[in-house]
Amino acid sequence: MDRRELLKTLSLGTLGATFALTGCTTAPKEKAEEHPFWKHVTEEDLEHWETQFFTDHEFETVRQLANLVIPADERSGNAEEAGVPEFIDFMMLDQPENQTPIRGGLKWLDLQCQKQFNNRFIECSKNEQKEMLDQIAYPDEAEPEMKPGVNFFNQFRDLVASGFWSSKIGIEDIGYMGNQAFGWQGCSEEALDKLGLEDKI
Repeated sequence: MDRRELLKTLSLGTLGATFALTGCTTAPKEKAEEHPFWKHVTEEDLEHWETQFFTDHEFETVRQLANLVIPADERSGNAEEAGVPEFIDFMMLDQPENQTPIRGGLKWLDLQCQKQFNNRFIECSKNEQKEMLDQIAYPDEAEPEMKPGVNFFNQFRDLVASGFWSSKIGIEDIGYMGNQAFGWQGCSEEALDKLGLEDKI
Protein backbone atom coordinates (compact mmCIF):
# COMPACT_ATOMS: atom_id res chain seq x y z
CA MET A 1 0.00 0.00 0.00
CA ASP A 2 1.52 3.35 -0.99
CA ARG A 3 1.40 6.53 1.10
CA ARG A 4 -1.58 7.93 -0.79
CA GLU A 5 -3.64 4.73 -0.29
CA LEU A 6 -2.69 4.65 3.39
CA LEU A 7 -3.82 8.25 3.86
CA LYS A 8 -7.09 7.51 2.09
CA THR A 9 -7.75 4.50 4.32
CA LEU A 10 -7.04 6.49 7.47
CA SER A 11 -9.19 9.40 6.30
CA LEU A 12 -12.11 7.21 5.32
CA GLY A 13 -11.91 5.53 8.71
CA THR A 14 -12.21 8.91 10.36
CA LEU A 15 -15.06 9.96 8.09
CA GLY A 16 -16.79 6.63 8.69
CA ALA A 17 -16.57 7.09 12.45
CA THR A 18 -18.01 10.58 12.09
CA PHE A 19 -20.93 9.31 10.05
CA ALA A 20 -21.53 6.48 12.52
CA LEU A 21 -21.59 8.91 15.42
CA THR A 22 -24.12 11.10 13.63
CA GLY A 23 -26.33 8.10 12.95
CA CYS A 24 -25.66 8.16 9.20
CA THR A 25 -28.35 10.81 8.84
CA THR A 26 -26.43 12.26 5.91
CA ALA A 27 -24.69 10.41 3.08
CA PRO A 28 -20.91 11.02 2.78
CA LYS A 29 -21.13 13.03 -0.45
CA GLU A 30 -23.79 15.33 0.92
CA LYS A 31 -21.87 15.53 4.20
CA ALA A 32 -18.76 16.68 2.32
CA GLU A 33 -20.75 19.25 0.38
CA GLU A 34 -22.08 20.62 3.67
CA HIS A 35 -18.63 21.86 4.67
CA PRO A 36 -18.75 25.65 4.45
CA PHE A 37 -15.64 25.79 2.29
CA TRP A 38 -16.71 23.41 -0.49
CA LYS A 39 -20.31 24.59 -0.25
CA HIS A 40 -19.50 28.21 -0.99
CA VAL A 41 -16.23 28.20 -2.95
CA THR A 42 -16.35 27.80 -6.73
CA GLU A 43 -13.59 26.71 -9.10
CA GLU A 44 -13.30 30.35 -10.16
CA ASP A 45 -12.80 31.37 -6.53
CA LEU A 46 -9.97 28.82 -6.24
CA GLU A 47 -8.38 30.09 -9.44
CA HIS A 48 -8.29 33.68 -8.17
CA TRP A 49 -7.68 32.87 -4.51
CA GLU A 50 -6.03 35.52 -2.36
CA THR A 51 -4.64 34.17 0.87
CA GLN A 52 -6.79 34.88 3.91
CA PHE A 53 -4.30 33.92 6.63
CA PHE A 54 -0.94 32.82 5.24
CA THR A 55 1.75 35.10 3.88
CA ASP A 56 2.68 34.46 0.24
CA HIS A 57 5.75 32.50 1.34
CA GLU A 58 3.76 30.40 3.81
CA PHE A 59 1.07 29.69 1.20
CA GLU A 60 3.68 28.52 -1.32
CA THR A 61 5.16 26.25 1.37
CA VAL A 62 1.68 24.88 2.10
CA ARG A 63 1.14 24.30 -1.64
CA GLN A 64 4.39 22.41 -2.17
CA LEU A 65 4.08 20.43 1.05
CA ALA A 66 0.46 19.44 0.34
CA ASN A 67 1.47 18.18 -3.12
CA LEU A 68 4.17 16.02 -1.53
CA VAL A 69 1.58 14.55 0.85
CA ILE A 70 -0.91 13.82 -1.96
CA PRO A 71 0.77 13.81 -5.38
CA ALA A 72 -1.17 13.20 -8.59
CA ASP A 73 -1.60 9.60 -9.64
CA GLU A 74 -3.17 7.78 -12.58
CA ARG A 75 -6.65 8.25 -11.11
CA SER A 76 -6.79 11.86 -9.94
CA GLY A 77 -4.98 15.13 -9.50
CA ASN A 78 -2.80 16.28 -6.61
CA ALA A 79 -3.71 18.21 -3.49
CA GLU A 80 -3.28 21.55 -5.27
CA GLU A 81 -5.66 20.60 -8.08
CA ALA A 82 -8.26 19.64 -5.47
CA GLY A 83 -8.01 23.08 -3.82
CA VAL A 84 -6.35 21.81 -0.65
CA PRO A 85 -3.99 24.80 -0.08
CA GLU A 86 -6.98 27.15 -0.22
CA PHE A 87 -8.93 24.79 2.07
CA ILE A 88 -6.12 24.90 4.65
CA ASP A 89 -5.91 28.69 4.36
CA PHE A 90 -9.64 28.87 5.09
CA MET A 91 -9.36 26.38 7.96
CA MET A 92 -6.85 28.64 9.72
CA LEU A 93 -9.64 31.21 10.10
CA ASP A 94 -12.36 28.63 10.74
CA GLN A 95 -10.31 26.89 13.45
CA PRO A 96 -8.00 29.60 14.87
CA GLU A 97 -6.59 27.19 17.45
CA ASN A 98 -4.61 25.67 14.53
CA GLN A 99 -2.99 28.97 13.51
CA THR A 100 -0.03 28.94 15.89
CA PRO A 101 0.85 25.21 15.50
CA ILE A 102 0.69 25.36 11.69
CA ARG A 103 2.45 28.70 11.31
CA GLY A 104 5.06 27.63 13.85
CA GLY A 105 5.51 24.32 12.05
CA LEU A 106 6.08 26.02 8.71
CA LYS A 107 8.73 28.23 10.36
CA TRP A 108 10.33 25.17 12.01
CA LEU A 109 10.44 23.47 8.60
CA ASP A 110 12.24 26.44 7.05
CA LEU A 111 14.76 26.61 9.90
CA GLN A 112 15.55 22.89 9.64
CA CYS A 113 15.98 23.16 5.87
CA GLN A 114 18.25 26.18 6.34
CA LYS A 115 20.39 24.16 8.78
CA GLN A 116 20.58 21.05 6.61
CA PHE A 117 20.43 22.37 3.05
CA ASN A 118 21.13 26.09 3.39
CA ASN A 119 17.78 26.90 1.80
CA ARG A 120 14.20 27.43 2.89
CA PHE A 121 11.85 24.51 2.19
CA ILE A 122 10.41 25.86 -1.06
CA GLU A 123 13.91 26.57 -2.38
CA CYS A 124 15.18 23.05 -1.70
CA SER A 125 15.37 20.43 -4.43
CA LYS A 126 12.67 17.74 -4.54
CA ASN A 127 15.15 15.23 -3.15
CA GLU A 128 16.05 17.55 -0.27
CA GLN A 129 12.36 18.15 0.48
CA LYS A 130 11.70 14.41 0.55
CA GLU A 131 14.76 13.84 2.72
CA MET A 132 13.40 16.42 5.17
CA LEU A 133 9.96 14.80 5.22
CA ASP A 134 11.45 11.34 5.77
CA GLN A 135 12.81 12.69 9.05
CA ILE A 136 9.37 13.79 10.34
CA ALA A 137 6.80 11.61 8.57
CA TYR A 138 7.37 8.44 10.63
CA PRO A 139 6.91 9.15 14.36
CA ASP A 140 8.33 5.81 15.51
CA GLU A 141 11.54 6.33 13.55
CA ALA A 142 12.06 10.06 14.04
CA GLU A 143 14.96 11.35 16.13
CA PRO A 144 13.89 13.03 19.41
CA GLU A 145 15.04 16.45 18.20
CA MET A 146 12.62 16.12 15.27
CA LYS A 147 9.56 15.80 17.57
CA PRO A 148 8.29 19.36 16.88
CA GLY A 149 8.43 18.59 13.17
CA VAL A 150 6.69 15.25 13.67
CA ASN A 151 3.86 16.92 15.57
CA PHE A 152 3.51 19.62 12.92
CA PHE A 153 3.58 17.19 10.03
CA ASN A 154 0.97 14.89 11.62
CA GLN A 155 -1.40 17.84 12.00
CA PHE A 156 -0.64 19.18 8.53
CA ARG A 157 -1.11 15.76 6.92
CA ASP A 158 -4.53 15.45 8.60
CA LEU A 159 -5.54 18.82 7.16
CA VAL A 160 -4.40 17.79 3.67
CA ALA A 161 -6.25 14.48 3.85
CA SER A 162 -9.42 16.13 5.19
CA GLY A 163 -9.33 18.76 2.46
CA PHE A 164 -8.56 16.36 -0.37
CA TRP A 165 -11.08 13.63 0.40
CA SER A 166 -13.90 16.07 1.08
CA SER A 167 -13.27 17.88 -2.24
CA LYS A 168 -14.93 17.05 -5.56
CA ILE A 169 -11.72 15.40 -6.84
CA GLY A 170 -11.35 13.44 -3.60
CA ILE A 171 -14.96 12.21 -3.62
CA GLU A 172 -14.44 10.99 -7.20
CA ASP A 173 -11.11 9.42 -6.19
CA ILE A 174 -12.91 7.38 -3.53
CA GLY A 175 -15.36 6.20 -6.17
CA TYR A 176 -18.41 7.18 -4.15
CA MET A 177 -21.48 7.00 -6.41
CA GLY A 178 -24.13 8.31 -4.03
CA ASN A 179 -27.41 6.55 -3.34
CA GLN A 180 -28.20 4.24 -6.25
CA ALA A 181 -31.34 2.25 -6.99
CA PHE A 182 -30.69 -1.49 -6.68
CA GLY A 183 -32.98 -4.14 -8.15
CA TRP A 184 -32.78 -6.79 -5.40
CA GLN A 185 -34.23 -10.08 -6.56
CA GLY A 186 -34.50 -11.67 -3.14
CA CYS A 187 -32.26 -14.13 -1.32
CA SER A 188 -30.35 -16.59 -3.54
CA GLU A 189 -31.19 -20.29 -3.49
CA GLU A 190 -27.68 -21.02 -2.24
CA ALA A 191 -28.18 -18.72 0.75
CA LEU A 192 -31.63 -20.20 1.47
CA ASP A 193 -30.15 -23.71 1.36
CA LYS A 194 -27.39 -22.71 3.75
CA LEU A 195 -29.94 -21.28 6.19
CA GLY A 196 -32.23 -24.30 5.82
CA LEU A 197 -35.04 -22.13 4.48
CA GLU A 198 -35.30 -23.59 0.98
CA ASP A 199 -38.79 -24.95 1.65
CA LYS A 200 -40.13 -21.77 3.24
CA ILE A 201 -40.52 -19.92 -0.04
